[in-house]
Amino acid sequence: MRVLLVSANTETINMPVLPLGMAFVARATEDAGHKVSQINLMAKPEALNTLAERIQKVQPDIIGISVRNIDDQVSSQPRFLLEPVKAIVSTCRQNSEAKIVLGGAGYSIFPLHALAYLGADMGIQGEGERSFVTLLNRLKNSDDLSNIPGLYHVDQSIANPPTTSKKIDQTAFPLPGRHIKKLEHTGDEIIWLPFQTRKGCPLNCSYCSTPSIEGKTIRKRSPGLIIDAMAAYVSAGFDHLFFVDNTFNLPLDYSKDLCNQVIGSGLKITWRGILYPWKVEKELVAKMAESGCAEVSLGFESGSDIMLRKMNKQYRTEDVRHASDLLKTYGIHRMGFLLLGGPGETRQTVLESLEFADSLALEMVKVTIGLRIYPDTELAFYARRTGRISPEDNLLLPQFYIENGTEAWIRQTVDAWMKDRPNWIY
Repeated sequence: MRVLLVSANTETINMPVLPLGMAFVARATEDAGHKVSQINLMAKPEALNTLAERIQKVQPDIIGISVRNIDDQVSSQPRFLLEPVKAIVSTCRQNSEAKIVLGGAGYSIFPLHALAYLGADMGIQGEGERSFVTLLNRLKNSDDLSNIPGLYHVDQSIANPPTTSKKIDQTAFPLPGRHIKKLEHTGDEIIWLPFQTRKGCPLNCSYCSTPSIEGKTIRKRSPGLIIDAMAAYVSAGFDHLFFVDNTFNLPLDYSKDLCNQVIGSGLKITWRGILYPWKVEKELVAKMAESGCAEVSLGFESGSDIMLRKMNKQYRTEDVRHASDLLKTYGIHRMGFLLLGGPGETRQTVLESLEFADSLALEMVKVTIGLRIYPDTELAFYARRTGRISPEDNLLLPQFYIENGTEAWIRQTVDAWMKDRPNWIY
């Protein structure tokens, strides 16, 4: 079948991001014998016109649209990012009779409601490499679709839960230049290639949507295959990698082995990753630095042990300080994250958080006020029990939890705090 895959994301909320998930699907689809074309709308200034032209050229049987973001997670004036995706779906409808299939991280959080809002034909929740190929094969042969994992189909009333494959090595890395390409309009800006070595997270933070996207079990790729893929990317000019694993340091032995493999390979890469500030060992941080780690996102979220317990974090402030000090010792830049306003937040806990983050002397701190409420999270259940959101609210339109009576004070306090701290951002 002729397949056109569309990356709908045009946002650079933190940085321009290459569509890694779609590239995996492109590789799997091509390996299964289908003819695949891709378009990354972030790379196309006149996105809808370019999309229409590509549709006319490809004449696809199926159009897959990857939806990365639902909103920008800014509680003061949130931008609902499905509006431009709806225009993309409309452009596809106007230029083709192809069936439209949704996927991606953002879609996977709201599989039924995003599908209805966007007006596509089908969607695949969770990992799409296998289910999308199965869908294509069955559509080609006019076979039954009812038992495809993760498939949502409007006309056939199909709504299947996703499954996660334990053997993720069976899905091959995208090939550079073929399935994943550089952006051409970024000038001298460094583009960090997203790179994932493991999926899933069992930590169950109260507000986190990761289990909806990747599941709760950590599934790891073989380090040897990872090094082979890295070597291919470096040869193609991708020498800045962003490990998008939710918790790079977990499991610890796997993380150390991976660093050893990178060191032993002789690959000259610069990388950044996401560290969960719990059980961070000196040996690991030393290996991270030696293997090319330049920056870590340290999402400690709060400087109050009371709030860390309420968020269901496994670590405490002393663990965060230990991790931060180790990273500083080995010359790894630290970007800290504060998440203020959750259930139980008080003026005292906010001040504790600000003062704690200040004491770490981080290279950068990003402050978020208000917790985006996602379905099937502990935060969503609590918000419904306490009447903060309606039981009927599907949460597709952004809703935020900010503890009653604290919002105005938190915003004023953070604004004043940040005036003298140019390395603190919203």
